[in-house]
Amino acid sequence: MSDAPALNLAGRATIDGTPIFGPVALTAPAGEWTCLLGPSGVGKSSILRLLAGLGDELDFEGELSAGDGAPLDGRVALMAQNDLLMPWLDQIDNVTLGARLRGTGPDRGRAREVLARVGLSAHVDKRPHALSGGQRQRVALARTLMEDRPVVLLDEPFSALDARSRAQMQDLSAELLAGRTVLHVTHDAAEAARLGDTILLMSRGGIVTVDPPEAQTPRPYDAPETLAFQGRLLRLLMESE
Repeated sequence: MSDAPALNLAGRATIDGTPIFGPVALTAPAGEWTCLLGPSGVGKSSILRLLAGLGDELDFEGELSAGDGAPLDGRVALMAQNDLLMPWLDQIDNVTLGARLRGTGPDRGRAREVLARVGLSAHVDKRPHALSGGQRQRVALARTLMEDRPVVLLDEPFSALDARSRAQMQDLSAELLAGRTVLHVTHDAAEAARLGDTILLMSRGGIVTVDPPEAQTPRPYDAPETLAFQGRLLRLLMESE
């Protein structure tokens, strides 16, 4: 997506005086997939909330901006770990929920097209309880695509899936989100090793960049260079504070 901007954040955040993260400096390059990898509790999701405009509970001191200088408001979609599907709605209505909440007419035809792209054409009339975990996350991905934003924030959206479904969702997301600026929070070294054009390792001490293999993403999960890089990231995670 040609209008996808870089993301920049520098500063620190607290809640009622308790440190949440920082000081840190982060840049996610325009039109690329950036993985923000780190252990639980270092503030990764709080960074996503700030970039999504949802961090009202955070006292943030610093700067966050898009690389093109334009406001981020209205240009960001967030896909969370929980699929957040409404149990009383079928797939079409779940995918078009954003439009209805904004008071605009839902494009049901486009919703069907997007659901077809994620492989769910045969299940469009089903409600969430009739879907598997992997299918529910495909609906969540379709809803993200329906928003059609140049910036996509992913907050561990595949972590609850089994290994097979997780790998399938990684491949599908890499294909369908290509060209957008993606910032993907994860604690999974294997996931970061497969998906990241840029790898940022976050700890209590700050954020550092780790150079990934040159292979095109999504990297084969069983390729020697992917496995070696996964091991390197895991060692760095074990050593981080």
